[in-house]
Amino acid sequence: MPSSRRLALLLALVLPALCALQAESSSSSSNPATPAPGQETPSQPQAQQPAATQSQGQLSVQARIKARREARRVTAIHEIYDHLYEGYVGAGYLRFTPGVTLQRVNEYDWNGGFTRYFSERMGVTLDGRGYFGTPFIEPQQGTPAAGSVGLTKPAISQYAALIGPTYRFYLQPRYSISGRVMGGYTRGNFTGDTNGLGTLGVLYPDASTFAASASIFAEYNISPGLGLRVAPEYYLTGFGSTMQNNLGFTAGIVYRFGKQ
Repeated sequence: MPSSRRLALLLALVLPALCALQAESSSSSSNPATPAPGQETPSQPQAQQPAATQSQGQLSVQARIKARREARRVTAIHEIYDHLYEGYVGAGYLRFTPGVTLQRVNEYDWNGGFTRYFSERMGVTLDGRGYFGTPFIEPQQGTPAAGSVGLTKPAISQYAALIGPTYRFYLQPRYSISGRVMGGYTRGNFTGDTNGLGTLGVLYPDASTFAASASIFAEYNISPGLGLRVAPEYYLTGFGSTMQNNLGFTAGIVYRFGKQ
């Protein structure tokens, strides 16, 4: 009996210790060991790799979207500006000096032209135009007849034919900006409305002379073959053995046709 009691007491002391050791062993095997300070766990690089791959994928998608947009833009520009010919009609305004001692007069014009393009940017333009105005003339002491018949606002006109290069230096699908320089011939009719009184002592005589034009114009495209244009312009003429430096603008409709 004493031996069985001692055996029971020994088992009562050993069994709790064995259970505690078994629980600690299972807990350590289920949880990974905590790394020492400054030491990376083996799983960290594996967690960073998917994030880096995702970032590279996003950049690749954005690059493809940007490339597709640029390709569409280039295609649209080519579709609009690859036309071989361009015709335009419109109207305009000019501040013109009709005589050396006269103040500037407002002249209104019609204009039309044709451009042959040799590339999307470079072409040659042939332009025709007519200007019409009514200068104010004070009755002159030296020409009493002018005052007696009331010729203070005679009608004057000019007609010109010009040719020169045109260059598109900024192209977008919706609009473009171009420059143009032209030179040619103009005919001035200043005495046709003076009832045979001639220049009234102040107007330029009727004559033919040179003309030159320089303009920078913007076009807004309604469709690949149709656009609207506005063109501020410097216009130079040589009536009366002098030079007239005139400023104005033209505006009109542009029609493109033919493929290069």
